[in-house]
Amino acid sequence: MDIINYKFELFEGPLDLLLSLVEKNKLKIDDIPIDLICEQYMEYIREASLYNIDLACEFLYMASELMLIKSRMLLPRDPEKDEDPRKILIDAIMEYQKAKLAATELSDLYMEYGTRMVKETDDISPDRTYVADHSIELLRAALIHVFTETRLNEKTAQKEFDKIVNAPRIPVHTVISNLMADLKKSDVYLDGFLRNSENKSEIIAKFIGILELLKSHIISIDDGAADEETGVTNMISHAKITLIAADGEVEAAELESYQ
Repeated sequence: MDIINYKFELFEGPLDLLLSLVEKNKLKIDDIPIDLICEQYMEYIREASLYNIDLACEFLYMASELMLIKSRMLLPRDPEKDEDPRKILIDAIMEYQKAKLAATELSDLYMEYGTRMVKETDDISPDRTYVADHSIELLRAALIHVFTETRLNEKTAQKEFDKIVNAPRIPVHTVISNLMADLKKSDVYLDGFLRNSENKSEIIAKFIGILELLKSHIISIDDGAADEETGVTNMISHAKITLIAADGEVEAAELESYQ
């Protein structure tokens, strides 16, 4: 059965009405004059009946609770021993006020992120079964075909292809071995480690080596400290590479595949 939401004027429920009366009369929530609140609350009930508005049972139930609290306030009691008859009502109004304020603050975030969905990261393992042997001539012909479609001549294609073929090969396992040796001697920072490279090939090899060591939980990278003036962390320049496993080494057979 569907839930029916009743709405009396601008109030979603009795607590919303009571909170509005408290704010309208500029009262302290923890010291509500029950006579005033009860009288104004009943005035809303009577006004609703004049307009033939059917109130939800929560409004009528709260009216009876207010009358009960009002009657208990007339009875003699010891302030030090007896609990304030208004306490339950006050606690409920304060909790409702907190929820209403939180809903206001979160409404903008809901508008921005409410329709987004989070997808878990796929764990994709490398396919080591693909062992097709592609000759350099075949790759060269494919590259020429691409350059032809982009209106580049064969001479230009040959020149660009030679850059790729003759690019220096930096074995990843060598980079990892050198990094492990440096870490055992002194601190190593990510910025300096990458900048101290002769060419792009070495930078790529170093980057792959860092990823391999991170995946194997042999090293960790500290985010670094925030700048004292701006308070912003420069992760690259201050990131420190730390050796987690003192004797940890990636198996040579696994590293050979990254040459």
